[in-house]
Formats: sequence, structure tokens, C-alpha cells
Amino acid sequence: MMRRLLKPLWVLLAIIFLIEAWLWDHLEPIVERLVAWIPFRAFKQWLSARVDTLSPAMTLIVFAVPVIPLFPLKLAGLWLLANQYWVSAITVIVLGKLVGVGVTAFIFDVTRPKLLQMPWFKTIYEFIMALRARAAALVAPVKRRIAEMLRGDSEGGSSRMLRLIQRYRKRVHEAR
Repeated sequence: MMRRLLKPLWVLLAIIFLIEAWLWDHLEPIVERLVAWIPFRAFKQWLSARVDTLSPAMTLIVFAVPVIPLFPLKLAGLWLLANQYWVSAITVIVLGKLVGVGVTAFIFDVTRPKLLQMPWFKTIYEFIMALRARAAALVAPVKRRIAEMLRGDSEGGSSRMLRLIQRYRKRVHEAR
């Protein structure tokens, strides 16, 4: 019974986790394009050469430090939110999130080989990758059902979707 009650929560958490993973996967190529456009390619090679000389523990510091400058940006977003500057707050928070994920993906790409040399880090990394696979498996039926409903392939889905659209249209026309 309890398991059944918690399933929507797990699906929601899985969706949030997958959104983070999607951002990570899709921001990394964008960062790579920026690296090619701005002279970051030389910076990446320089950073990679420096990381190769570091121990895995020092590499962890290189991985963690770049997110520290983003903390004031997040505080600014919270301040804007607290003072009801909604659009500015959302813009700053989303920008901070995108920049944070992009920078983290960039730095992780450079530091991954060294970080994975640490057994505890490798264990956490493998756990997160397994969690990501489980989240994808948990969300897959929901995504499939939504896609079926949108295409009208599911049993009763197209008629149900049609009724929803008709109700919406009726409300819109009644409001005029």
C-alpha cells in the first residue's frame, strides 16, 4: 500500500533527475561549441595537461572549485525571488543552473579519468549512472503513454484527448 502511494513521488523524482541528466548531456555539446568558438580549446588543453600532473585528490579540488563563483548568482536569484522580481529571478536562476551544469560538464570531461581513480568516487559515479538508468526505466512508461496520447494511438486516448480539447475550446468560446 505504501509503495503504491510513493510511486508518483518516485516518478516525479525520476523526472527531475532525468531533466538534470538531459541538461548535462545537451549542455556539454553546447559548451564544446563555445570552446571551439572562444579560445577555450587551448584552455581545455592547458587544463588537461595540468590535471595530468595532479593527484586524484587535487583533481577533485579542480572539479569542485568552479561551482563556487556561481553561488553569489544563486543568492542574487533568491534575493530577486524574495523581492518579487519574478521574471528576473527566474532568468537569473535558470541562467545560473545552465552555466553551472555547463561548466561542471566541461570540467568533469577534463577531470573524469583522474577522479575515477579514486575508489569512493568511482563507486558514487557508478551508483549515479545506475540510478539514472533506473530513473529512465521508471519514466519510460509515462513518456510512452504521453506520446501515445498525443499521437492518438492509445486505447481511448484519442477520444479522451479529443474531449479535453473540445472542453477547452468550449471554455475559451464561452469566455468571449
